[in-house]
Amino acid sequence: MGKMRTQSAPWRAAAVLASVLLVGGVAACGNSDTGGGGAKDDGKITMGFSQVGAESGWRTANTISIKEAATAAGIELKFDDAQQKQENQIKAIRNYIQQKVDVIAFSPVVESGWDTVLKEAKDAGIPVILTDRSVDSADKSLYKTFLGSDFVKEGKLAGEWLVEQKKTASGPVNIVELQGSTGAAPANDRKKGFAEAIAANPNLKVIASQTGDFTRAGGKQVMEQFLKANPKIDVLFAHNDDMGLGALEAITAAGKTPGKDITIITIDAVKDGMQALADGKFNFIAECSPLLGPQLMDLAKKVHAGQEVPARIETEETTFTSEQAKEALPNRKY
Repeated sequence: MGKMRTQSAPWRAAAVLASVLLVGGVAACGNSDTGGGGAKDDGKITMGFSQVGAESGWRTANTISIKEAATAAGIELKFDDAQQKQENQIKAIRNYIQQKVDVIAFSPVVESGWDTVLKEAKDAGIPVILTDRSVDSADKSLYKTFLGSDFVKEGKLAGEWLVEQKKTASGPVNIVELQGSTGAAPANDRKKGFAEAIAANPNLKVIASQTGDFTRAGGKQVMEQFLKANPKIDVLFAHNDDMGLGALEAITAAGKTPGKDITIITIDAVKDGMQALADGKFNFIAECSPLLGPQLMDLAKKVHAGQEVPARIETEETTFTSEQAKEALPNRKY
């Protein structure tokens, strides 16, 4: 039996090599000069990834997850930080097309304005995966799949919790909203979901809503403005933990007690946010997991091999109250 295995090994290796070359050809739409660089050389998949930036603890954890997962999956990662600018992402994607990477993945800074560059990638035979955020392109063939959270659902969960908490309120409940970056999918969708949920109680009113760009500094600055302009604020809804954490400083400086004088609801559930929730400074968090790396690398292998994948893949997430945050914190990875 040992002799037979020795004799058949070269045949099996040749068959595997032929299969890899065939798959590479399919993935590159039959053009050996585009999209199949990794397969032609050593069989290693090369991914070009353009990240939004490093605006929050969530984004940092997301970047670490992607880099570690690429290493674990044996995928060569070309990484670019767009520093919150769409033009930087478009430039990075065009560079990846020129470099003939096997797969392009990116988390779009904003939803609009991607059709031209995505068509360039499609024409080059390079599959594109959207991760964390989607685009509003009418042509769904410009990308293979979108992996990420349901941002509308996150906003709804935040709003539904507030409706339940304030169901006995007899008078107006004044809400201020710290929005994410203007035009970004999570900002648009979380605002929409929250508004739909609180419509169930006409006493719940958003009296001010402004972007804090998903940053702590932005959250602090805008919350300071809200507090000066509005003597009675009952609730803060922040589109992410970092803006909420910045707002804590402004609330405390104004002589108010966060979590008591002002109910604070945020989205993400990064470690610092969870600590604030456990300490009673936040009141509720809807989770948005940044640990997308392993799923992304699995998808990259599938689309590179020409396999069909679902057009939409949702990440599994939950919500946290203060008590639940205390339980979860010791084992929190981000």
